[in-house]
Amino acid sequence: MDTSAAAAGTGELKRRLGVFDAVMIGLGSMIGAGIFAALAPAAGAAGSGLLLGLALAAVVAYCNAMSSARLAARYPASGGTYVYGRERLGAFWGYLAGWAFVVGKTASCAAMALTVGFYMWPDQAHAVAVAAVVALTAVNYAGVQKSALLTRGIVAVVLAVLAAVVTVCLTRGVADTARLDIGTDATAGGVLQAAGLLFFAFAGYARIATLGEEVRDPARTIPRAIPIALGITLAVYSAVAITALTVLGPGGLGHATAPLTDAVRTAGAPALVPVVRVGAAIAALGSLLALILGVSRTTLAMARDRHLPHALAAVHPRFQVPHRAELTVGVVVAVLAATVDVRGAIGFSSFGVLAYYAIANASAFTLTEGRPPRIVPVIGAAGCVVLAFALPLASVLTGAVVIAFGAAVYGLRKAATRT
Repeated sequence: MDTSAAAAGTGELKRRLGVFDAVMIGLGSMIGAGIFAALAPAAGAAGSGLLLGLALAAVVAYCNAMSSARLAARYPASGGTYVYGRERLGAFWGYLAGWAFVVGKTASCAAMALTVGFYMWPDQAHAVAVAAVVALTAVNYAGVQKSALLTRGIVAVVLAVLAAVVTVCLTRGVADTARLDIGTDATAGGVLQAAGLLFFAFAGYARIATLGEEVRDPARTIPRAIPIALGITLAVYSAVAITALTVLGPGGLGHATAPLTDAVRTAGAPALVPVVRVGAAIAALGSLLALILGVSRTTLAMARDRHLPHALAAVHPRFQVPHRAELTVGVVVAVLAATVDVRGAIGFSSFGVLAYYAIANASAFTLTEGRPPRIVPVIGAAGCVVLAFALPLASVLTGAVVIAFGAAVYGLRKAATRT
């Protein structure tokens, strides 16, 4: 009997990814457009406290990562916190986590696609964004192994570009970079808002957990892959943030529209500017690839439980991917990429993702076997709530309304099934 056909008939996905592939997918999700775009608004909010905001975002991300890793090892199925919340806290909390993830990360997909457009062809940014979504949806449709291979190449290119930026700026720009006294003083509110904005650039490790059904030996692979990916990302972000602060100062960085291109130009290396632009576009493509992959898997899990149309739970008999979910996500993201504003999409996405991780930490707190230390999910959950409500007011209000709408839909459906 054809095992792939059997898997397709039961709606299951093949386990093909090892530790290296899982780490690469996590890096492709995190080391993306966030580091090219989030530094400037974070510096504008925190001033000289930018590095403190980065450290705070990393602490919350680490707690979330450890909680997610333990949960993914216990429940190695597609869907991430949608599954964990359902199993540990009840159906409503699982649904709410899935809803927050799908709507938040769909907005994030649109933001990444628009970032590609603005770097590659600013005058036609929306058209380029739509083309990027179509192309990467096709890649994901062809199978998760092909997506992992492409992600490896993207991560290598982006790391090379960031290494070049750090090296050039710190070797050429040191003589002219006594600028750290420029800028605004740090405030507690500014540091928290910066941490919330920078968290957007850390959030990709969830992609490893949402692929739990396609990872070999998930109880061993996922707890190893998530901290490794997060640690590498923190090291890279710290080096880039210190470099940008050294060259531009907090004031100059806070007002930069393209901080890393401004940094290499200020350091006397204008020839590197086109390389940075290409690197930013490729980084955004890497993030978009992994985001579409993760959103489609959560959509698959919710469709299996009929919280979304059950037709979206179908798995392709040849490519072994949730093809209807991927196509649906691709269409929705393409429409958003053609119409929305990138800044609004980022703020809304951050709120949704922080809500998602708050539920993940609450779920991890209930574990009795293989549980992280109690303090980890407590700090993670509290940090998520604080950072979510430290975001700009428009993002908080919009996010709260959309999540409340999702909860209301769930309540109406439950009431309808009882009658």
